[in-house]
Amino acid sequence: MDRLLDWVFKRLVKSGNLKVTSASGTSCAYGDQSGEQVAVRFTSRAWQLKVILDPELKLGEAYMDGGLVVDRGTIAEFLEIIIKNVSGLEPTVSSAPLRRLRGIWRRLFRNNNLFRSKRNARHHYNIDHRLYRLFLDSDMQYSCAYFENENMSLEEAQTAKKRHIANKLLIDRRGLRVLDIGSGWGGLGLHLARMPNKPSVVGINLSDEQVSIAQQRAAAETATCQFRIQDFRDVAEKYDRIVSVGMFEHVGQSHYNDFFRKCYDILDDDGVMLLHTIGRWNEPSCTNAWVWKYIFPGGYTPTLSEVAPTIERSGFIISDIEMLGLHYAETLRHWRERFLARRNDVLKIFDERFIRMWEFYLAGFEPAFKYYGLNVFQIQLTKKVGIVPTTRDYIYSTRDGNIETGLARAAE
Repeated sequence: MDRLLDWVFKRLVKSGNLKVTSASGTSCAYGDQSGEQVAVRFTSRAWQLKVILDPELKLGEAYMDGGLVVDRGTIAEFLEIIIKNVSGLEPTVSSAPLRRLRGIWRRLFRNNNLFRSKRNARHHYNIDHRLYRLFLDSDMQYSCAYFENENMSLEEAQTAKKRHIANKLLIDRRGLRVLDIGSGWGGLGLHLARMPNKPSVVGINLSDEQVSIAQQRAAAETATCQFRIQDFRDVAEKYDRIVSVGMFEHVGQSHYNDFFRKCYDILDDDGVMLLHTIGRWNEPSCTNAWVWKYIFPGGYTPTLSEVAPTIERSGFIISDIEMLGLHYAETLRHWRERFLARRNDVLKIFDERFIRMWEFYLAGFEPAFKYYGLNVFQIQLTKKVGIVPTTRDYIYSTRDGNIETGLARAAE
């Protein structure tokens, strides 16, 4: 078995400085020895074999359950080496069939219907809110921040993200009705409702815990903002603006047509929609097995080639696309560091296994956005040509929330 382990890592790791110790005690070095060494160790032959046969699922489980131990460095540094190297490789003989079978099984038997959509949302977002308060910014923004410069704090970058989204939505006059699909803990909706033109905002979400907190926050303010538990398929009212941040990943491939057709039907003819979603910049691929099982059941990250046809069929016009993948890598770094800094506080809520699971999740996604095809799309949509300015100045020239100033500059 040690020979097989050695063959796998020799094939996999060409750069970096990695030492792997097998369950029998044999140690080998891999990579070009650049950078600080990271050393990991398998604690049993059973875990070693499981990881070799199904690394996509079992590597994370091995770390969670003590089957893989990091003796030098961190799990983040280990995953950085692995993901950076694996990004240029084809799937192994053992993992490729498993990925295909999992993809088929999910499409046939794990469709994101109304029941599963609610259950999947609650699996992740109904986790004790005290956990999220430990590592998110004060507004509890749980999506990609926008780093206008490398010295920005997480708080500043999340504020910049909300401003960036608001500018793209063109909150340019009073009386606008805004729908926030997947409204989280209410931060974006409240931000929009506080803007000078005072739009009325409705946020919908399937996580009852998130909605409850958002309702409490809205009740404490005078902003015209309400939140409710509702699936996008059940919305009937018309809106002037629609925004969806970090929700589309949970819709599921078979419901893309439903999503965009519904949004088209409920958006005013002169309206603007902004979709902010994780996607992929390479070819379509099914969700990582470990992520599907433990973090985002039902989740899927599409490529533009999968999303664009459904947008076209719905009748929408794509008026702007922006890619923010490296912004999410930086966001995840902040989250991981803040999470680990509060490890003792997390232990008061969850056990060590949960902490290792969450650390693996945050540590794995960070390099995935840098090397392994994950990206963030911001797609602006309209129903008619000429709804948004012909240049992008209005997005960047407005730093104080005064959208009218940005529009005036764009028109010059």
